[in-house]
Amino acid sequence: MLSDIHQSSEFFEYVRVTDSEPPPDPDRIDVAILDMNHSWPNVGHDSLVHAVLESAEPLREPLAAAGAKVRVVSYDVRRKLRIPHSPNGRFQLYLGTGGPGHLDPRKNDGVSEESQGIVESPAWEAPLFRLFDDIAAHDSAALLGVCHSFGLMCRWSGAARVALRTEKSSGMPENVLTNGGASHPWFGQFAAQLNDRRHFRVVDNRLFDLISEGSANVIAREDENSEGVTMIEFARAADGMPRILGVNHHPEIIDREHITTVLEEKRGRGEVSEDWYRERVVTMRDLFVRFERESRLTSEYTLLGPLRHHLARLVAERCEVHSA
Repeated sequence: MLSDIHQSSEFFEYVRVTDSEPPPDPDRIDVAILDMNHSWPNVGHDSLVHAVLESAEPLREPLAAAGAKVRVVSYDVRRKLRIPHSPNGRFQLYLGTGGPGHLDPRKNDGVSEESQGIVESPAWEAPLFRLFDDIAAHDSAALLGVCHSFGLMCRWSGAARVALRTEKSSGMPENVLTNGGASHPWFGQFAAQLNDRRHFRVVDNRLFDLISEGSANVIAREDENSEGVTMIEFARAADGMPRILGVNHHPEIIDREHITTVLEEKRGRGEVSEDWYRERVVTMRDLFVRFERESRLTSEYTLLGPLRHHLARLVAERCEVHSA
């Protein structure tokens, strides 16, 4: 993690919830991270924190004028059973990470292949799904979930069922926009940037497919003939931006510079072994050799753009209150 306690700058602060969470502060615009990693070493959590930091940086002047900061508050959902409050004036923007193990916590026995060594209680699932219910019922609260969080969102909504793949999907394969995705008010702009208005590269690392069921608004699939869904819009804001969005890839892994920064920080803090660090540095550098531009484009439309949009709205609302 970035720190066991917090990191702070003039416009941004990061807090990891341990025994108690920080109290609400009128000068903090809180963004909740739902950490689903079960304390496994990873780069996704810190990459999401960096994505919020980078989204807040262009807003530093209005934040400074209002005497406010964007504060990321990270909750260890699966191991510590920590879940943020429902939208209540404090939280209106939530980010869900990837993570190891089966998407149904009851199947994580530590023995089966799909559990990946994870043993956990399912006690967090019901309150997490109630949080999802409350976000969906709120007019403007936003939830952006990647990989493991996307699978949980599919189980919560009934939009898709979980299926173990015969072979792990990894690397940078192509996904394809559906017709609805290509004509979407936001993802249609993504389609316009693609060579054939359909296919795009993703950073992938997953054991499970999500097989569509029901009438969810599927934005993308693994390929044209696949029942496996890789992007679903569960709710849309009035301005056409996705409000609740889940993706079955890792848009937080953006480019070589971004991921190298995260890896260097983790090594510098002694969180990971030298072998762990070197393996990922080499893998990530090799991964982006051919498809870095495509990866950045996918990240922009499936994470960074919606994140900036919702964060900018929250900052504008808070700064307007301070100036009133």
